[in-house]
Amino acid sequence: MSRTALRICPLCEATCGLTLTIEGSAVTGARGDREDVFSRGFVCPKGAAFGELDADPDRLRTPLVRRDGRLREVGWEEAYDAVAAAVPALVREHGPQSVGVVLGNPNVHTMAGALYPPLLLKALGTRNLFTASTLDQMPKHVSSGLLFGDPFAIPVPDLDRTDFLLLLGANPVESNGSLCTAPDFPGRLKALRARGGTLVVVDPRRTRTARLADRHLAPRPGSDALLLAALAHTLLEEKLTAPDASGERTEGIGELEVALGSFTPEAVAPACDLTAAEIRTLARELAAAPTAAVYGRIGSCTVEYGTVASWLVDVLNILTGNLDRPGGALFPLSATAAAPRPAGPGKGFALGRWSSRVGGHPEAKGELPLTALAEEIETPGEGRIRVLLAIAANPVLSAPDGNRLDRALSGLDFMVSVDPYLNETSRHAHVVLPPPPPAQSAHFDFAFNGFAVRNQVRYSPAAVPLEEGRMDECEIHARLVLAVSGLHGAPPEAVDDRVIADTLARAVADPRSPLFGSDPAERARTLAGRGGPERRLDLMLRLGPYGLGLDDLRRAPHGIDLGPLRPRLADVLRTRSGRIELLPEPIAAELPRLRATLADRPAALVLVGRRHLRSNNSWLHNVPALTGGSNRCTLQVHPRDADRLGLADGALARITADGGSLDVPVEVTDAVRTGVVSLPHGWGHDRAGTRLSVAAAAPGVNVNQLLDGSRLDRLSGTAVLNGFPVHLAPLP
Repeated sequence: MSRTALRICPLCEATCGLTLTIEGSAVTGARGDREDVFSRGFVCPKGAAFGELDADPDRLRTPLVRRDGRLREVGWEEAYDAVAAAVPALVREHGPQSVGVVLGNPNVHTMAGALYPPLLLKALGTRNLFTASTLDQMPKHVSSGLLFGDPFAIPVPDLDRTDFLLLLGANPVESNGSLCTAPDFPGRLKALRARGGTLVVVDPRRTRTARLADRHLAPRPGSDALLLAALAHTLLEEKLTAPDASGERTEGIGELEVALGSFTPEAVAPACDLTAAEIRTLARELAAAPTAAVYGRIGSCTVEYGTVASWLVDVLNILTGNLDRPGGALFPLSATAAAPRPAGPGKGFALGRWSSRVGGHPEAKGELPLTALAEEIETPGEGRIRVLLAIAANPVLSAPDGNRLDRALSGLDFMVSVDPYLNETSRHAHVVLPPPPPAQSAHFDFAFNGFAVRNQVRYSPAAVPLEEGRMDECEIHARLVLAVSGLHGAPPEAVDDRVIADTLARAVADPRSPLFGSDPAERARTLAGRGGPERRLDLMLRLGPYGLGLDDLRRAPHGIDLGPLRPRLADVLRTRSGRIELLPEPIAAELPRLRATLADRPAALVLVGRRHLRSNNSWLHNVPALTGGSNRCTLQVHPRDADRLGLADGALARITADGGSLDVPVEVTDAVRTGVVSLPHGWGHDRAGTRLSVAAAAPGVNVNQLLDGSRLDRLSGTAVLNGFPVHLAPLP
């Protein structure tokens, strides 16, 4: 007999509510939950394929341990015995900096990935943390840290109330949004135009998002910071800034005007390949709109001046008076956010508190560039990474020069992967710990609720019971923390109990806490939840700004609507001055370098990536329902460039850049502008030793293999994955 169960989709940042059809323990269907307080029934092809992903026969069912050079299936105890025997001994011998940790994108889509990696890092004592952030979003964290004092204080566009939306390097109709959690992004953009608003898209490709726009500007890739600087210059020069832009909330507007003085529309127009008139018109429209929001994402982040571009996005929101304003860009308030602190000066944000051993790359937000991982493993000497823990990460495909990293991983003394698949990275592991299918895990969006366009909270218990022989994902992580910290064999709930005790000890001593002065032991006994993770969630909700608890969420299976975003800048500012610091010193130091690029001769041909609606990085190429159609690994080339280079639609071409060459089918289309080619990321499933049968049947090529890892945004350490020069030639 079939039944239904509710589940928040974990496959992208939109966090749509799903209604699953279940027969026995199998998910046989998935549709949008029409009563979900946030998504209102919207579902994309990824969510509709939830059951097929959940039942993927290539998912690992039991742990793997390397014996005599081969990965063999073992029981859970044997797998953790292997970890406990190897990792602490290697740390004792070589020190904690001999360990590296890589966190992949899926960590932010699971409860376990939010709750346990910080504990793992603390147990190991290493500073060698590498994450997917330096492949996509770190520039935004750094710019927010410098402007507001908190790298997680990221304002999002108030999509449902704005009158004018400027999107740069973003294709949310296909990506479903990034650092802007918004189910049915396409519907929200259509609603914006239906109510008389204006949508302007800046992108070198005519994406599905660009096709919805009132106006599409297609500048030269990598010129985002120049364009944004010219927009800000125009606002300042023509006195179009809002009255409160130079008020008590900000400091440095005079210095900002001087620093941007040479970035006139006329100066930057040739580099952007736009006209000065187009730039001035856009600036004037932005200033004149009743409300407006500027939003930039991957295309404006993964370029050489990604942090400067990210900073300028919020500078524009500030100058037009639209930061922290309904209809502009606002700071969400998650149900598990820390209680607001009193307004006033904070600790601020610092870059480069330490650097990587080999390349000297400065840390950002406690992380090192993922492009530096291979050299940290390969280069002999004290502090060489000998042990690697990869949690839901596949950097062989997602980072530049995967071939080099592929070779480096084979030289590790010991590697642990927490991954449901034997993929291009986990195939090197000595121990693989596979989490269960998502239907067998509870779900709460710790990360994405902090970037949501409407305040809300939802919780999904596991839709089906944990299959015999599987281990709950949170328990996998908790046992890993114990194994690496010398406490192997202790009950996994001890990890959560310790966190709860420490959190309560701080809360009852904090006068701002709702639990101030209470008995921590009594409070611990009253926590709701069937296990440590649920009890931790209940505590976070109780300490949060809405005074909720887990029982409240259980009584509201479709979620609780907490209302529209509200102004709350005073709550989030953590700068030393207690104000928005408009021209932080690291940014000011980058502007002369950016100005010097105006004299550069642009490359004849540059490459940009692209997103597919039915894909998410390298995750979903093993799901048959999500492959084929437009989700193909082709090189998009403009017809004029194809004619000039002698390329035919469907024929092979060889594309060459810093890191090497790839042979890829050509797709001739005017969806890309001239001088630009586009190749999607996440492909390249052609390495031996994986168990990805569907993906391996149509492997595609790994676009990141065109890069050698030397191109970085200096401030954030983010890899330059867009706008880099390439050469293209036909193959016989």
